[in-house]
Amino acid sequence: MKFSQALIQWYEQAKRDLPWRHTADPYRILVSEVMLQQTRATTVIPYYERFLASYPTAAALAAAPESELLAMWSGLGYYSRARNLQLAAREAATGFPRDYDGLRALPGVGDYTAAAVASIAFGLPYAVLDGNVVRTMARVTNDAGDVRSPAVRRRLQAAATERLDAAQPGLFNQAMMELGATLCTPRKPQCLLCPVAAMCAGRKAGRQDQLPVKLGKAAAIEEHRTLYLVRRGAKYLFWRRPAESRRLAGFHELPEGSQLPQAERGELLGEVKHAIVNHRYTIQIFAAKLAAAPEGFVWLDPAEALTQPISTIAKKALGLVRR
Repeated sequence: MKFSQALIQWYEQAKRDLPWRHTADPYRILVSEVMLQQTRATTVIPYYERFLASYPTAAALAAAPESELLAMWSGLGYYSRARNLQLAAREAATGFPRDYDGLRALPGVGDYTAAAVASIAFGLPYAVLDGNVVRTMARVTNDAGDVRSPAVRRRLQAAATERLDAAQPGLFNQAMMELGATLCTPRKPQCLLCPVAAMCAGRKAGRQDQLPVKLGKAAAIEEHRTLYLVRRGAKYLFWRRPAESRRLAGFHELPEGSQLPQAERGELLGEVKHAIVNHRYTIQIFAAKLAAAPEGFVWLDPAEALTQPISTIAKKALGLVRR
């Protein structure tokens, strides 16, 4: 049995029931693929459903106020994805490109996303190469090269393309991603359940647990920060990142201690952890008193704050006072 045949047969029996698998609408597929970047499917599902309830079409997303969009996206992280998605929706509001190059030219759309939308929505023969497929192809081909290397990724792309079912490219790509997400996992791949185990060179060599190879991973950077919860009645003090900020532009944040040297620091309310890429933050949250808010700061009650673009760290801090 061919690789693609065995894979698709398994997928049709074992696939998870995910909402974006019930559509061939390129807009909805694009939304799902952008949300799934760096984010688990189980986390994405409620965001995806709420997002499409508010913005059911590219035209609806194109017209959305940015602050509303960012508030809707809040919690998914990597907010440039939301901004680029809206830019892509504005370009595609009157009709999505129906070819790979046109899709690839949309803002924020890379090789993987263009291949996913092209194959699933339009049946075009482009193999995807996301993290799951990289891992699976490294094992299937017994490739011990560093998967961070462009040359190795080109080899793995070629291997996926070689196995692609050109008659059912969307189904094949979804099956490849599902295999990596559920069986060919980073630790302890479930080879006994794998539909293509007999065609896996890595397993035949007994190296499936050692693949893929990743060299030169940067060590995590540990950072410690202090935030103040300054209360006035039912409201708390926030500041807003400027539009030109490199990260979280336009988002509301709780002030750091260094921003309010005149504040009287009170009790420690708790500590929260947060991770962004290779940064690991430990944040202590203190109650604080302040006679008057500095220029540029605003008072928001927690319910109001949650309707605004607000950082995940601020959400976690507010959670300490809502317990």
